[in-house]
Amino acid sequence: MNDPAASAIAVRRAIRERRHTGHTAGLARGYVQGNLCILPREYADEFRAFCERNPKPCPLLAESEPGNPGLPALGEDLDIRTDVPRYRVFRNGVLEDEVTALHNLWRDDLVSFVLGCSFSFEQALLDAGLPLRYVEQGRNVSMYRTSIDTVPAGRFRGKLVVSMRPFKPADAIRAIEITSRYPRSHGAPVHIGRPELIGIADLRQPWAGDPTEVLEDELPLYWACGITPQSVVLDARPSLCITHAPGHMLVTDLENASLAAR
Repeated sequence: MNDPAASAIAVRRAIRERRHTGHTAGLARGYVQGNLCILPREYADEFRAFCERNPKPCPLLAESEPGNPGLPALGEDLDIRTDVPRYRVFRNGVLEDEVTALHNLWRDDLVSFVLGCSFSFEQALLDAGLPLRYVEQGRNVSMYRTSIDTVPAGRFRGKLVVSMRPFKPADAIRAIEITSRYPRSHGAPVHIGRPELIGIADLRQPWAGDPTEVLEDELPLYWACGITPQSVVLDARPSLCITHAPGHMLVTDLENASLAAR
């Protein structure tokens, strides 16, 4: 699917029917995309608390009832088992597999959490005339595991993951101003400039996504990233955790404008 003007429901149906299997950046413009974390019920209270204590990387948009694959708050025609292009399956903190549907893995005790995504504020950046190099190149955003600790909640603790986008200094100021209006989509950057200060050794080797070139006249800006739960899973080691694959998001019926601070 290459139509950025397609509706959210049309994108979900294309994903469900395997007519779209790639990244979702730029699709269903104007609609909120979400990060996904699915856990057994026994971990749900602790993970909810983790989100509450770490709202920058984990702004919680919706939580399902145990065993229910629907999330009516995010879309009536939505099935969490099929409507993400690619899922990651972790067992005891180890990435075991990547799959395109969850029917064979679904259980009555699974709880789905959907977190806000930077793709929402990216539309506001594009509307303001701020270019995003990775989008122009048809690639995935660069993501890095940092040395910054998240605030623990029970078994959930670990390092913050950030996404990086480079801008010229004047555009960087505008990007900060714009994204600060979207706290439920990670808000303003958590770091600007030197990557080594937050434990990133080499921008050419992201933890997830594709490398993005930073030109001599640009500053790298780092936003808290919704794949932070995948970093935390490495340390918490829940018996089962299912997430989206980086860049392969859940497209919802919420409008980006609904997440903007008034």
